[in-house]
Amino acid sequence: MNPPRTDARRHHDPDSRGFASDNYAGAHPEVLAALALANGGHQVAYGEDDYTENLQSIIRSHFGPTAEAFPVFNGTGANVVALQAVTDRWGAVICAESAHINVDEGGAPERMGGLKLLTVPTPDGKLTPELIDKQAYGWDDEHRAMPQVVSITQSTELGTLYTPDEIRAICDHAHAHGMKVHLDGSRIANAAASLDVPMRTFTNAVGVDILSLGGTKNGALFGEAVVVINQDAVSHMKHLRKLSMQLASKMRFVSVQLEALLAKDLWLRNARHSNEMAQRLAEGVRAVHGVEILYPVQANGVFAKLPHDVSVRLQKRFRFYFWDESAGVVRWMCAFDTTEDDVDAFVAALKEEMAH
Repeated sequence: MNPPRTDARRHHDPDSRGFASDNYAGAHPEVLAALALANGGHQVAYGEDDYTENLQSIIRSHFGPTAEAFPVFNGTGANVVALQAVTDRWGAVICAESAHINVDEGGAPERMGGLKLLTVPTPDGKLTPELIDKQAYGWDDEHRAMPQVVSITQSTELGTLYTPDEIRAICDHAHAHGMKVHLDGSRIANAAASLDVPMRTFTNAVGVDILSLGGTKNGALFGEAVVVINQDAVSHMKHLRKLSMQLASKMRFVSVQLEALLAKDLWLRNARHSNEMAQRLAEGVRAVHGVEILYPVQANGVFAKLPHDVSVRLQKRFRFYFWDESAGVVRWMCAFDTTEDDVDAFVAALKEEMAH
C-alpha cells in the first residue's frame, strides 16, 4: 500500500530551538508513534475506548488504587475542572499569588469556573501552613467566599519544588480546616525527576485529593488529565468535564499519549533531560558577570536578572520571555529536546551581549 498523499509543507526550521517555553517543543517521537498505533478502525467515542480504559491501570500504578483519570484537552481545562470538582458554588481557592491559575489562565478559574481565588504572596512560589492561614478564615461569614481548597503547584511557577514533607504538612493543615488539596502538576514529571522519587510520594502518599496531570510540557502533542485520588472529595466528574467543554470525542488520542509517557519511563527520561539542561544553563550563566539567578534551579527553568537592553538584544537571537520586565527579570525554559549545543550557544550569546 502506498503511503497517504499529503499536500502539507513544512513552514518552520526543525532545528530551531529557544528557551521561551517547554510548550514550544514538538511531540516526542515515541508519542507520535503511539498516536499512529491508536489510529485506524473504530473505537467507542467519549472515553469508552480501549486506550482510556488501559490508562486507568497505568494511573493507579502511579497514584494509588483509588486514582481515576479524566483526560482533558489542556492544562487550564484540567485546573478549572479539578477545582470546580472540589468546591461549592460559594467556594474559594487559596493559592500562591504567582500561581498559574491566578496569573496565566486569563481569569478562567473565576470567569468560567465561578471560583474566587484567595491569593497569598510568597517569596519562592511555595505555600506553607502559615501562609495558608493568611486566607484560611471566615467559613461562617456569608459576606466572604468560603475557603474550601488549597491549590499548590509542583514544580512551582518559579521553578522551585516542594518536598514530600512540605506537601504533607499542607495537606494535614488544609484537611484539619475541612479544606481539600489540589495539585497543579503541569510539570509534575520534572518535580519527580529532580526529587528522585515516584510521583505518588508527594501526591496520594501525603494526602493530595485531586491533581492536574501534565503531558504537553513533557512530550505530548496535546492533552492533560484530571486525576481524582480521593473519590469522596468529588462527585459527578464526568458530567462536570462535559459541562466544562473538556470532553474529547476521540479521547483515545489523548489517552494513548499519556499511556506512551507513563506506561514505562518516557515521562521520567524527558523530565530528567530537561532538568539537566536547566542545570547546565544555570552553571553557564553563573559564570557571566552581571547576571543574577534569582531562585534555586530545581526543575527545568532558570529565572535571572540582567540589564534590560541585553535581554532585548538577546531575544533577537533566541526566543524567551520577560518574567517581570520592569525589574529586568527573565525566564529561560528547557525542554525534552533541548540539546547541550543549544545551551552552550545561548550562554555564549549571553556573554557576547553582556560584553557589548
